[in-house]
Amino acid sequence: MTRERTDTSQKDALTAVTAAVESWRGDLIGLSHSLHAEPETALREHRSAAKIASLLGNAGFQVTRGAAGLPTALVATYGTGELVIALCAEYDALPGIGHACGHNVNGAVAVGAALALAAVADTVGITVKLVGTPAEEDIGGKVPLLEAGVFDDAAAAMMVHAAPEDSVGASSLAVGAWDVTYRGTPAHAALAPWEGVNALDAVALAHTAVAMLRQQLPPGTLVHDVVREAGHAVNVIPELARARYEVRARTLDDLVAARSRVRACLEAGALATGAALELVPHGYDFAELRQDPFLTSAYLRAARALGREPVPRHGELTASTDMGNVSHAVPSLHPCIGYDTGGALQHTADFTRYGNGPGADRAVLDGATALAHVSVELATDPRQRAEFLRRVAGRRATPATARPEPRSPAGLDTP
Repeated sequence: MTRERTDTSQKDALTAVTAAVESWRGDLIGLSHSLHAEPETALREHRSAAKIASLLGNAGFQVTRGAAGLPTALVATYGTGELVIALCAEYDALPGIGHACGHNVNGAVAVGAALALAAVADTVGITVKLVGTPAEEDIGGKVPLLEAGVFDDAAAAMMVHAAPEDSVGASSLAVGAWDVTYRGTPAHAALAPWEGVNALDAVALAHTAVAMLRQQLPPGTLVHDVVREAGHAVNVIPELARARYEVRARTLDDLVAARSRVRACLEAGALATGAALELVPHGYDFAELRQDPFLTSAYLRAARALGREPVPRHGELTASTDMGNVSHAVPSLHPCIGYDTGGALQHTADFTRYGNGPGADRAVLDGATALAHVSVELATDPRQRAEFLRRVAGRRATPATARPEPRSPAGLDTP
């Protein structure tokens, strides 16, 4: 294929996907608003997944529900091209504050990009693969999907995340969590407190020990905790205390080192009080995010063409995402798309209130268009296409035993 013909094909495809997003405008904004109006938390996103599956199914996608044994996960495909583009749709909300991380926007963006790319799938030789990824805010639904092989054939994995401003190139922190239980012995707090073993004391000591540890943790290492239960009657020595601890670090290796020090603090609470300690991993560890340079530069070009000016944040660390795990296996893209939030940051009720406004609606359409443009650029650039396909072939040559066995997530609250 000559360069001139490639440029013409790319231009035609870019025009087609732009028009396709516009043609789906009402459905995409309607989907975003509907997800926002009916927020569902981790692994309970049944209505959200059904809405996405219905929209894509009616558009001719082959839809599979319950991927990787997760009832609210889905995979929807269109086309037969050898270059498989995976688009990750998030749609879980936060307890109590709804879509305070903008996953209604994230999900609608991915769906919009998938619908747009379906219009050119045969022309540019791609298979569009929409992966519905539940529970990003909790156990990390992308990890079991990755372990089950859902991303094995993907040449690239992409998504866009809602934010107060546009940015590209950032990394994220690795993170892991424990559910912590201290078991003591109850006793009358006035008549015979010496006969009790105080589980509240154990969790309080652990909290204090971690607070002291923070001074000596390296930059980028963070520890968060919340006490979920610590007794019920003031005149009874608490026999049970429950907490959740979350440790973040720059890399998975740093996470292992930090977690060993946090564990020592938790064990100290048990040792000092005589309470028994139980630690259960909560969900999956998230890896640090690695963003592909070509996909990032292509997104920057696409966003600028839409009148946006993303802030370069190469090397900067943001929060944490299970997209990090995908990015260690598949070339990945995870920029942020901004809209006015009145100064509110994610994970607040104020951020939620802006998630179905005009700015968020514009972000849905622009994000879908930008992801579609990145995909077209990849598919129609002969050198990049060959390189990305070479990476897929390299992964397929890796022995199957190299992939960890899929496992059930531990520590998730029972629905």
